[in-house]
Amino acid sequence: MPALCTIRHQLSSKVKYDQLIKAGKPPKVALTAIMRKLVVVANALLRDGRMWFEKRT
Repeated sequence: MPALCTIRHQLSSKVKYDQLIKAGKPPKVALTAIMRKLVVVANALLRDGRMWFEKRT
């Protein structure tokens, strides 16, 4: 579900998903690539001790 939301609301993920589909990848494969991208970003944020979103006050 997070990958689907990312494709709908984050332009860079939408572009990457569309590129994969245009290259002939099945939708499930393209979605899995976006899921992997999210996991890689989340692991990097945890490693660096950063937050996904900046706190707004």
